[in-house]
Amino acid sequence: MVGLAVGAQAAGNPAVAGPPTPAQAGAAASKKLTSAVHVDGVLGHLRQFQRIADANNGTRASGTPGFDKSADYVAGKLKRAGYRVTRQSFEFPFFQELSPSKFSQVSPTATTYVNGTDFATLSFSADGSAQGTVTAVDVNLTPPRASTSGCEAADFASFPKGNVALVQRGTCDFSVKVANAAAAGAVGVIVFNQGNGTEAENPDRYELFEGNLGGPVPIPAISVPYALGAQLAGTSNTVVKIETDTLSETRTTQNVLAETPGGRADNVVMAGAHLDSVPEGPGINDNGTGSAALLEIALKYAPLAKSAKPTNKVRFAWWGAEEGGLLGSEHYVASLTPAQVADIGLYLNFDMIGSPNYVLAVYDGDNSTGTGAPPAGSGALETIFRTYLTSRGQKVIDTEFDGRSDYGPFIAEGIGIPAGGLFTGAEGIKTADEAAAFGGVPDVAYDPCYHQACDGFARTGADAAAYQKIIKAYGKKKIVGNLNVFALDLNTDAIADAVARLSFDTTGISAPGDTAPASASTGGGGQRGPIPTA
Repeated sequence: MVGLAVGAQAAGNPAVAGPPTPAQAGAAASKKLTSAVHVDGVLGHLRQFQRIADANNGTRASGTPGFDKSADYVAGKLKRAGYRVTRQSFEFPFFQELSPSKFSQVSPTATTYVNGTDFATLSFSADGSAQGTVTAVDVNLTPPRASTSGCEAADFASFPKGNVALVQRGTCDFSVKVANAAAAGAVGVIVFNQGNGTEAENPDRYELFEGNLGGPVPIPAISVPYALGAQLAGTSNTVVKIETDTLSETRTTQNVLAETPGGRADNVVMAGAHLDSVPEGPGINDNGTGSAALLEIALKYAPLAKSAKPTNKVRFAWWGAEEGGLLGSEHYVASLTPAQVADIGLYLNFDMIGSPNYVLAVYDGDNSTGTGAPPAGSGALETIFRTYLTSRGQKVIDTEFDGRSDYGPFIAEGIGIPAGGLFTGAEGIKTADEAAAFGGVPDVAYDPCYHQACDGFARTGADAAAYQKIIKAYGKKKIVGNLNVFALDLNTDAIADAVARLSFDTTGISAPGDTAPASASTGGGGQRGPIPTA
């Protein structure tokens, strides 16, 4: 019998449904794709990343053979699956600590400070040794401690050449503070945390922090917690010594992009994850998890796209040099013409989706926390992820929409592409409320191996006590290396659901041929992202 339009009637015959709506087609595709994707496939890719790291000095950092081999692996799989694969090369500043730095007080009281507790090397610090008297530069120790310390050359007008500059975090980039100090004749720089607000409310502005100078600087530079900085600022004639063993140079890396042959090219659904690790380790959770899940989904999506013929083109991306400051995604977005920007309907980002002591966090696209400026349509993307995870009986929380992962360049001012994504926590500490909602261990980091060599299947050098608590809380079957397989499985399915639905229907998010939506500005200070620059 010939089908009739929905609701139509013929004499003696009941109504017959017409073709499925885009939403119905997306729901059907979701069911097929989530059924086809298995966490064992994701784990298989992660084990391959581990083997690549093991064969290449324990790392998959951009600018190293470990990253290049990871890109080869991903690109090879995608080509065989029928995708149009592009490898976009670009130059970037490479930094590596060759051996742990040292920091000590020479006088008046000989003191050896502990690396990773009392101080950290700022990324792109110069290699060398610097000894001199500490000179505080325009610091503010009076609450609320608003600080422009070191932001203007005039701050160093009377700085004694040959001394070590002590500057306070705040207002401008670390690179500006260090450049001004070097120009004034400082032999080294100590950047101490700002100490603004209360420590209970803003622990990240009191504790030791990692910092990124964005490129090579001519003198050694380290960071210290607020308390140590305030102590050094309040003591006269303190002589310190900073010793760094670092490598800074320009290297080449690449982004790997793969898109479906079919679908509307003027309403592209993009999904991405950064492929690089930090130089210190293999990066199996950060961000092997996002990369492996996206790869497994792309491989299973390819045959579905051929048979179901989704409405929209889907483009997958594996970014290089995220750990250097979103450099791969920034390079990609900067290379787009305005028309190409307008053709991207939305961007989904997946960075750390299998943290052992996890939370299930969704980027706050509707800005209910007031922590960002999401482009229009981002709230609808948040709803897609929340709906899927809650349908699986899970609780969900917001994570700040602050641009501190590879979605940042997509939502930046003048671009304004709707964005969304998932996150399971990084170096932050799990609260009691979060442990009640997601299980696990309160007062322990979501990922105790964040940015460390132990972010791998062997957990080499991990905090054994922390992992014993996590394993006891979740059970041995859920914890594999530095991963929570339960969280990884859930998030992989949530990504598959979103990609499948959006490939057919982006209603309320984007429409074919849209010009760039309302722009947003990126921010800072979130739980996760590249090492902060200010």
